[in-house]
Amino acid sequence: MSLTGKIAVVTGSAQGIGQAIATTLAQEGADVVVADLNANRCEETVTRIQQLGRKAMAVSVNVGDWNQVKGMIDRVLKDWERIDILVNNAGITRDGLLLRMKEEDWQSVLQVNLTGTFFCVKAVVPTMSRQRSGRIVNIASIVGAIGNVGQANYSASKAAVIGLTKTVAREYASRNVTINAVAPGFIDTAMTQDLSADTKEALLSQIPLKRLGQPSDIAGAVSFLCSEKAGYITGHVLHVNGGMHMA
Repeated sequence: MSLTGKIAVVTGSAQGIGQAIATTLAQEGADVVVADLNANRCEETVTRIQQLGRKAMAVSVNVGDWNQVKGMIDRVLKDWERIDILVNNAGITRDGLLLRMKEEDWQSVLQVNLTGTFFCVKAVVPTMSRQRSGRIVNIASIVGAIGNVGQANYSASKAAVIGLTKTVAREYASRNVTINAVAPGFIDTAMTQDLSADTKEALLSQIPLKRLGQPSDIAGAVSFLCSEKAGYITGHVLHVNGGMHMA
């Protein structure tokens, strides 16, 4: 249990990839703050973590709102006294071709995916700096590296998260705070389960491993980057995509 005694905050962890990350960190020994827009939706994740014998706290937060993010971090520090791990997983999509994309769809995706990541990082680095230790993992995306039709806003937000990751990694390396990104490919979640059979077949034809990823594939990569085994890795983008994109 390589994360025993660590306190982790995982945003967007009520379901899907975020839930897998939160429970995997708990399996490795961490106590976990389950942060999501609706705290009531966090209860399944909280229960799973508690069944593993770890502590869990459900927090309602809109990561695109600085006051809410700061309030969440202050609450965690008050109740649990430290934060060792931050995983920025919260994100949204508002897909549409460029000329049809509404300004509010562009702004809302950037606000949550990019600005929300910025807010969460900004809120925890003072504590991690004082501790002289910390792990931050930002969830990017394959489309932040290769683009995707109909996702100008999402692709731009995830590409920017990669740039943010590398810059903050340089700024805080001297404080023993590592910041990395995990860029998932196409993962078997509720979103991909809604794809038509033809669309899914076309997608699989582009993946050398010939399968969609599982949330556990992403959670395992995040867990590694949060561990002592990854202590000499910072500013890195770990692509987990079955070979669809080889950086």
